[in-house]
Order: sequence, then C-alpha cells, then structure tokens
Amino acid sequence: MAPYESDDSTSAGEVDDLRSGRRKAARYVVPVAVVGVAAATIGLVPALANSGDPSLPKITAQQLIEKIAKSDVQELSGTVKVSTDLGLPNLGGLESGLLSGAAKGRDGSSADPASKLTELASGTHTLRVAADGQDRQKVSLIESAAEYSLIHNGKDVWGYDSKSNEVYHGTADESGRKQHRNEVPATPKDFAEQALKAADDTTSVTVDGTAQIAGRDAYRLVLKPKHASGTTVGVISIAVDARTGMPLKFTLTPAGGGAAVVDAGFTQVSFAKPAASTFDFTPPKGAKVTEEKDKADKRGERSHEMAPSQKDLGKSGAPKVIGKGWNSIAVIDSGAKGGIPSSSGKGDLSGFIGSLGDHVSGKFGKGTVFSTRLINALITDDGKVYVGAVTKDALVKAADAGR
Repeated sequence: MAPYESDDSTSAGEVDDLRSGRRKAARYVVPVAVVGVAAATIGLVPALANSGDPSLPKITAQQLIEKIAKSDVQELSGTVKVSTDLGLPNLGGLESGLLSGAAKGRDGSSADPASKLTELASGTHTLRVAADGQDRQKVSLIESAAEYSLIHNGKDVWGYDSKSNEVYHGTADESGRKQHRNEVPATPKDFAEQALKAADDTTSVTVDGTAQIAGRDAYRLVLKPKHASGTTVGVISIAVDARTGMPLKFTLTPAGGGAAVVDAGFTQVSFAKPAASTFDFTPPKGAKVTEEKDKADKRGERSHEMAPSQKDLGKSGAPKVIGKGWNSIAVIDSGAKGGIPSSSGKGDLSGFIGSLGDHVSGKFGKGTVFSTRLINALITDDGKVYVGAVTKDALVKAADAGR
C-alpha cells in the first residue's frame, strides 16, 4: 500500500514522485529556524482558534506535499503560540530550572540559546518571529516582564536576555546557518519538516478538509501511523497555507487522546518584507557579553579534564535503532551497571529519580520506565537504555528480545 492515501487512486509512478516530493520538502528549512538548543521534545498551544472551513479547490496528498516542497517563503513576520503538554510530573518548576540552570552553569550565560530556549520544553509561550532571506532572522520569546531574543544578521548571531542583561555572541557559517546544529523547532514549518522526514511506508498521509489560520486559507494534511499498536503517536495535522504552501499550524495528538502534545500555530502572520532595523542589535550598556569562542574554549578544557578512560567507557557507543517507522526504538548501551546512575556530587539522586518511574522486569532482568505522553524510556539494571515514541510494553518487549 502506498504511504500516502487519498480519495484518488495512486499509481506506482505517482508514489515515486510523491516520495521524491517528501524528500524535497525535507530540504526546505524556514529561515527562522536559527534557534540552537539541545532540547528533546517541544509542544505547542492546543486548539488555536480557527475562523471557519474555507472552500478551496480539491487537492491530493501528493499535490499538497509537492506544494510544501515548492514553498520558498523568504520574508515574513508574525506571532507563534507555543506550549508543551508532555504530561511530565509536576516538580514545581524544578525541571525547567534544572535544564536552564545546568546549561548556564556549563556555559556561564543565560543569553546562550542552549540555556534560555529550554524553557520551551514546558508551559505556554509566545514567540515573535521575523525573516528576511537566509541572512536575517529573529526569534523573540516574550515573557511577562522580560524578553529573550535570538538574532541572526549576516555573520553575527546574537542572544539577548533582558531580564539578566546578558548577551551571547556567536557566528554563522557561509551558508547563513548557525555553526552548531542542535536546533529546536520553533515554527509550524520546522515541525512539519521533521514529520515529513519521518514519514515512510508505515505512514498514512491524507488531505482532510480546510481551515483558516491567522486569517489565511489553508489545507489540512494528516499523517497517521498505519499500524497504531505499540506507538504513542496518534495523529499529526499540518495546516498548509493555500497560497504559499508554507505550514501555518502543526498539531501532534497522542494515541492516548486528550490535549495535543505538540501544537504550533501562527496567530498572526505577514509575508511582507520586515524593516531592516528589525535585525539590528547592539549590546546594551553594562551588559555582560559572552563570546561563543570563549565558551568553546572552556568546554574544551572541561572535556579534557573530564575525558573518561576506555575502561570507564565500557561498551558505550553510538545508539542503534531497532524497529521500523513509528515503532522505532533507539538503544544505547551506557556500559554502566546498576540501572539509574546516582549523582556524582553531594547526595544521591537515584532514589528520587527512581521514584518518578515505573519498575519493570522481564527476560532482560529489571529496570525502570520513565513515561511522558509521547516519549518513553527504559533504563535497565545492566546499563542499557531503550527510548522511543512507543509504549512501555513495547520497550519491555524490545529489551526482552535484545537481552
């Protein structure tokens, strides 16, 4: 069966064309994706308001994929609503504090994207975005009494945290992309691109009506796992601008139902050229400025000081992937026996961390499963980690098979 299903019959040649279109779509990156941060899963505001179902010409899934692939929006400005509902345990803000605090502790600046933008991993947020080609982009995280901005202008990349009055300065390579690639999705286009990369013959893709997002007519592209058993992913819906082909809204609903885990949508968008001054930035007087090269030097020193021996590394290495499509599971052999590691500093976190998970056992032995509404992970007592957008039972089954 072809990976893209629609009301129209699809020939083998069309399927090849459609797969080619998906690959092309995966290469198109909206210019505002300059947000460099090591974060796992980001979610966005559930149920952004629609204002009706406009009447648009009929289009197939293949044609809509090709429309996304051909989209080349270079100039835009707008507002994106962002929220996360992973179903993490309520630690009173401790989880986001640990993420941002740890990053600041490593790199010394709250303006570093790796420390500030981890806040997108939970809660509800508003982003203002602007782009003018490959050389100028800006993303601002708006808070109640402060603002964080990440600005790419030519070869310069600036991060500014108004609350702490700290500045981070880095550089972009010749292609206009930020030098380090650990980027977090920030717009519907970013999320849609990742979903299209994941789509394969285990995915059903259809067109399911129309919508109006931020005052613009759009088609709804829907991706579903063909075989739902084992995966936590339910439905992915992408609202695609009927005129430009740019995704305006992205929603991921888990297999368990309820509110969206990931839902990103423009509440306002314009495709007019932003003013050049939008991308201007000069560090405010008295601001602490951290240079990317200084951070890299410090990181290199720490890496040298903390480099583990071959004995310490044990059997650890690059993760391998088992399973297919939405049921894929990454397996990492940490080489550390005893399951959940304790803290290396003062105190022992293993008991506290272990209390947040479910203890399981099987042919593989014993371990602990840590669950969210989308991503689950099993840490076994023999040092292996199994993680994926799959159920707890699927993780245990995979561990049993790989014992």
